[in-house]
Amino acid sequence: MKELLNSLFTMAVGLGVLLVALVVVYTLASFLPGRWKERGHIAVFLIPALFVILIGLFIPMIHTIITSLYVDKTPPQFQWFANYGEIWSRKDTRLTVVNNLTWVVVGTIATTVLALAIARFADGMKNEKAAKALIFLPAAISLAGAGIIWRFVYASPPFKVGLMSAVTKSIPGLPASCGGEGDRIWLLERGMCGIDPPATAPGFNTFLLIVVFIWASAGISTVILSAAIKGVPDSLVEAARVDGATSRQIFYKVTLPYIRATIITVATLTTIAALKAYDIVAAMTGGNFGTSTLANDYYNTIFLQNRDGLGSAMAVLIFLLVIPVVVVNRRSQRRAEELMGA
Repeated sequence: MKELLNSLFTMAVGLGVLLVALVVVYTLASFLPGRWKERGHIAVFLIPALFVILIGLFIPMIHTIITSLYVDKTPPQFQWFANYGEIWSRKDTRLTVVNNLTWVVVGTIATTVLALAIARFADGMKNEKAAKALIFLPAAISLAGAGIIWRFVYASPPFKVGLMSAVTKSIPGLPASCGGEGDRIWLLERGMCGIDPPATAPGFNTFLLIVVFIWASAGISTVILSAAIKGVPDSLVEAARVDGATSRQIFYKVTLPYIRATIITVATLTTIAALKAYDIVAAMTGGNFGTSTLANDYYNTIFLQNRDGLGSAMAVLIFLLVIPVVVVNRRSQRRAEELMGA
């Protein structure tokens, strides 16, 4: 208890000193002449933020990039891109990358399309607020919690029988390889209905994990897209109706082009979340049975295998995969701003 109080006291003193320093510097900047006064006021708030970003983001990023160039030996040896080559040369790590790309493609497309469909058809329906609240509810659950919930859905004999096994068992004539006898171990088996994927391709159990991701991500995406749809000017919709456009034509020809930037933003956020997928995998399979992702493999490599070089290379790879997604999102926003200005 004493250590906790000391920590809180230290934090309070530090924040107090920082606040007093900002007030003093801001006051001194008020005595500067002309434009320097305004620039001084901006610098008072900008410099501390840049300092925090430098300490908490850029320095660790540079350290991670440098560490990724060292092979995990005693002592570590500088060998340029050897760790990156190992990622692609080993079957297990190569499968991890393919799994992550599958999460990005399938998870992003399915989440965005599903959220857009729900936002369209739920708009204006009876009890719209209650329906959207239920749709949003999974977003309030942590991804690890969502994984635990869906473990009960995918539960298999002899321990428990989950909803998935109960449903497939009730389907007449369904082969045992597809779960027809209700004894399929869903999260362990990579094949499905007699089809076994190659060792370097994602298995059916990986797609079951992606379903959980879609379930947990669709709620917040629906809320964002629903707000964007409601923001479409009524004048555009009425003009289209006067020209004889149907509801479907209005949605595809008016609504979708107008909310294009929002759709790309939702897809960007979902893509980044898929690239960082860890919680669901850790909670449901622990990355075993060919379901590991880069974030999960990064954790195991750094903290369990103590391979800082290879783990840092995986972290850099995730960062490099995020960059083009952010660039596309920024270009879309800029184009939307230009259209709004026009």
